[in-house]
Formats: sequence, structure tokens, C-alpha cells
Amino acid sequence: MIRLLWTASVEVRYFLRRYMPSNIVLDLLRTTQGLKWGLPAMLLAVPYLVVAYWCTTTIDSGGPGWLHLVVLICLWNSFKMVLFGPVSVVLLVKARARERRAQRQGESGGAPAQPELARIEH
Repeated sequence: MIRLLWTASVEVRYFLRRYMPSNIVLDLLRTTQGLKWGLPAMLLAVPYLVVAYWCTTTIDSGGPGWLHLVVLICLWNSFKMVLFGPVSVVLLVKARARERRAQRQGESGGAPAQPELARIEH
């Protein structure tokens, strides 16, 4: 039974990572070239919030109850977009610092990037 649940959760995760638009966008933004678009991507939360608001007004006026699921998904996706903005700034700063460090080490005559690996060589 546990194996079945584990397999089902892996398949659901694979499907969501592969085909849901917000996950596709976030995967593209996590690349080195995409990190610079992290803060503008926060604006993608607005359409999700608009859809969530529209669904709640529809529910309040007698709409179907399954729209609660749509509201939940839209709010979750908007939180993901809003939170990724500051995270992308931190990741971008780290990536740029790593690039500068590698460039300086290349100019200084090839000092090893990781000194502990240099000691291991025989």
C-alpha cells in the first residue's frame, strides 16, 4: 500500500512539474539566464489573484463548489510567484559572485578554485 501511494505521489509530482504553467515558468526562471526576470515575474501573481477573486465572487453568488479548488490553486500559484522574486535576487547575487570569483582566479594564474582538492592530488 505504501509503495502504491509513493508511486502515485511521484507520478502526480512529475505531471505537475511537467505540465502546469506556473511550474514551467519557475523552472525557466531558475536558470542562470532566467534569474534576472525573477522580480518582473512577481507580476504574474496578479492574474492568479484576479482569477481567485472572480471565482470567490462566483461562489458567493451561488456558483459551483468545485471553484473552491480553483481558488486554492490560484492562491498557491500567486504565492509561489511572489515568493520567487526575492529568492531570485539572492540566487542572482550568488551566481554573479561565483562568476566574478572564477574570473579573478582565472586572471591570477590559475589558482585552484577548491584548495582541498589540490591537496588530494598524488
